[in-house]
Amino acid sequence: MPKRRQPCDNWRQRAELCKGPAVRHMKFRKQQDLDNILAWQPSEVVRLYEPSGFCGHDREGSPVWYRIIRGLDLKGLLLSVSKQEILRFNFRSLELLLRDCEQQSQELGRKVEKISTVFDFEGLSLRHLWKPGVELIQEFLSALEANYPEILKNLIVVKAPRLFPVAFNLIKPYITEETRRKVVILGGNWKQELLKFISPDQLPVEFGGTMTDPDGNPKCLTKINYGGDVPPHYYLHNHVRVKYDHQATVGRGSSLQVDNEILFPGCVLRWQFASDGGDIGFGVFLKTKMGERQRAGEMMEVLASQRYNAHMVPEDGSLTCTEAGVYVLRFDNTYSLIYPKHVSYTVEVLLPDQTYLEKIEKF
Repeated sequence: MPKRRQPCDNWRQRAELCKGPAVRHMKFRKQQDLDNILAWQPSEVVRLYEPSGFCGHDREGSPVWYRIIRGLDLKGLLLSVSKQEILRFNFRSLELLLRDCEQQSQELGRKVEKISTVFDFEGLSLRHLWKPGVELIQEFLSALEANYPEILKNLIVVKAPRLFPVAFNLIKPYITEETRRKVVILGGNWKQELLKFISPDQLPVEFGGTMTDPDGNPKCLTKINYGGDVPPHYYLHNHVRVKYDHQATVGRGSSLQVDNEILFPGCVLRWQFASDGGDIGFGVFLKTKMGERQRAGEMMEVLASQRYNAHMVPEDGSLTCTEAGVYVLRFDNTYSLIYPKHVSYTVEVLLPDQTYLEKIEKF
């Protein structure tokens, strides 16, 4: 007799297999309460220090979303509110932009379904590569691609510094190839080039147009929030909880060296660490001899060694490697003759995107 087919216990499995993007998006809308999100008000610190805004329309009538990187203090925001609130604020922005698209469609008598984005990367620095902050951006981009596919008409980048290729390489895996093709990097004459996308009367004076606030402010502060450092009085806690890749014990009177090979200049070395059992010394060195362990005094000091209260507040940092070689992260407990220290740490080498590195070098 033919083997009797087992009932799908299984109806749940079949239901899961039947779920398509539309079903997943409806679930996402329900989870985020997007049908009511326009009535939701974010907390004061997010309203004041999330550097973004929409201002004017491009030459095809699409709303323009501005992102101001120099005013982005992700560590300050994450110390003040939950990650979910920051994500929700950005989802709310997308819903406002879509509502504007609907209004534009009615006024212009044709479909307006996409948005233009202008990313002002002036002031991009190593602090913007802080791992928990980058992970938040990666999570937002994943949700954007999954739930708002093809909403972006273009991603216009202005004032991109040499660090931009490293930053872009961190988020590149989280956007589709189609979205990557929409990235437009404008060079030194970016104000003139931006006018090809946005007419002067729809572009703030700050960005090369003629639009101002009613009081004449060239930055259009009533529409675009330029952010800034979050004041500590907004902080709800003193550190963001992170997961570490490695744990080690640094014995009393000894040190721990973590080697990282850098193959070419321009890479970024990024670290996070916490200690248990007391403070710990930390510094970064460049080896002068390959293939052997060197003492601190025999290596070139890149970041001066000092003692950190990492048992109280976790530490993080990064540096741009100006030359190739083996960089040593050294955890120092030589000053403690009684107590060993337990260290949890994560170290990463961030590589620049070669395509955009070549473009930036041409500007």
